[in-house]
Amino acid sequence: MNMKRAFIASTLSLFAALPAAASVEGWYVSVEGGGSWVKEWEQLRTLQTYCGPEFKDAIAEFDTGLAAFGAAGFGIDGWRIELEGGYRQNDLQSFVLKRWGPKPDGEGELTEISAMLNVLYDVPLFDRFSLSIGLGAGADYATVKMDTYWGPVDESDWRFAYQGIAGLNYAITEMTLVFVNYRFANIRDINLEPTAYYSIDGGDFEKHAATAGVRFALAGPAAAVPPPPATPQPVPLEREFIVFFGFNRSDLTPQALGTIRQAVGSVRDSGSAAIRVVGHADRAGSISYNKALSLRRAHSVKKALIGEGIAGNAISISGRGESEPAVPTADGVREPQNRRVNISF
Repeated sequence: MNMKRAFIASTLSLFAALPAAASVEGWYVSVEGGGSWVKEWEQLRTLQTYCGPEFKDAIAEFDTGLAAFGAAGFGIDGWRIELEGGYRQNDLQSFVLKRWGPKPDGEGELTEISAMLNVLYDVPLFDRFSLSIGLGAGADYATVKMDTYWGPVDESDWRFAYQGIAGLNYAITEMTLVFVNYRFANIRDINLEPTAYYSIDGGDFEKHAATAGVRFALAGPAAAVPPPPATPQPVPLEREFIVFFGFNRSDLTPQALGTIRQAVGSVRDSGSAAIRVVGHADRAGSISYNKALSLRRAHSVKKALIGEGIAGNAISISGRGESEPAVPTADGVREPQNRRVNISF
């Protein structure tokens, strides 16, 4: 019982200390170890005598023992299929002849080596934590040693076995998981024949195991395929430029000349053969004066465009005066945004 308490305590401390869990993808290996329990084993013992067969019913009880398992498998989309090897060992605690009571000096042990093919599914719960459920089937090589009323038993044989598995998983890293598992296993047709005159017909071995272990992925998660490089989008060609002027002036500032050069570059990139130049004025001054001033400004811009290599016959000019302000104002207001020439193509 001390071993059982120590195992339960260590399992609980492991459960509390670890962070989160998930399913392993791809090839993996695992190892685990813990405790093993065997249900009372009922049997009918038969001894052939000169007077005929003699029968005795008996029950064997086993101590808590040790269990260890190792597996190699493959996981995909939460499913896992694995080949598992196992080892269990339990000492005989006592055996009872049903009409005679416990035999005080009953000694012996049950040792088993198993090979199972398991299919499991990892159910996501939260974060990196998951629950495993699965079934397995295979063979169990059991060695039974007992001192019995009619003589010693020491027999080994392979038998069909199946098991159910439930477990909890926690991921430490993308490639390493820790887990706790519970197994119920059934070993079929336990019939022994220690001598030609002595046979034991027993029920199945029903066994339980609780283990803790670690599972290692043999390859890291597949790297995400990088997205294809973005196709560069063409920069929209600017087709309208604005040149600003000082109050009551039509000469070009250095900033205005820079804007005109940008316009010339766009005209050449577009291959356009028609350029419109429209002059404007603010509302300080008379309508007729502002009309003439806006036209002078348009002529200044045309002259600069020709100086940059644009053919004069490709340029049309007009003056709108104060009739189309960019910023509406009261009459007589000096507004810099309205003292402009628009170049478009």
